[in-house]
Amino acid sequence: MTQDPQAHLLVVDDDERIRGLLQKFLIRNGFLVTVARDAAQARRLLSGLEFDMIVLDVMMPGEDGVALTRDLRARLAVPILLLTARGEAVNRIEGLEAGADDYLVKPFEPKELLLRINAILRRVPTVKAQAAGPKVLHLGDVRYDMERGELWRGNEPVRLTATEAQLMRIFAAQPGEAVSREMLVGDMGPAEGEASDKAQERAVDVQITRLRRKIESDPKQPRYLQTVRGAGYMLQPD
Repeated sequence: MTQDPQAHLLVVDDDERIRGLLQKFLIRNGFLVTVARDAAQARRLLSGLEFDMIVLDVMMPGEDGVALTRDLRARLAVPILLLTARGEAVNRIEGLEAGADDYLVKPFEPKELLLRINAILRRVPTVKAQAAGPKVLHLGDVRYDMERGELWRGNEPVRLTATEAQLMRIFAAQPGEAVSREMLVGDMGPAEGEASDKAQERAVDVQITRLRRKIESDPKQPRYLQTVRGAGYMLQPD
């Protein structure tokens, strides 16, 4: 398990299969995971979300991982772990000189990836952990335990599906702020098959409707999980 169950990772890889496998593995180990297919999508996500770490493939079409690392490091302090099939010393040096915190050569054992991620996170001061903030969000007679990722109604736990739990982590990380459908699609991973962007956004809407039934006293007139016109959805606790 990860040492910080709410660490938010951005995984950037142009291979859809690898993205999906990494996302599922890291979520199973307690991380909140957002995925991007290339540098351009990663930049869009970074402009609207904060991440604890970026796991970045080097060999991508267009802007590669080393170039993206070099540019991000000039502006951001977020740790970066590079993944690549090129394991020569000169390639590792290039990545580290660009500002990467570590470098892992493909193919690798998933457990090694997990150990590298946790080692990097231990070395980085966790501002989130130090910041004074609510550990429980109150939504009327429902409360959400941010540390445990649990939803309760009175003394009774409210069962969440894996997708609903992921949504609650995303919204609880930025209460009072709108999260776009595009970002939610990226956070939850691609839909099965070759679904269009519209189809994936509709799937998000369905999940929001289901989650509202567990949070709201009147799901048709939501008070806590609100629709923000033209911007997406927002969790507005008491």
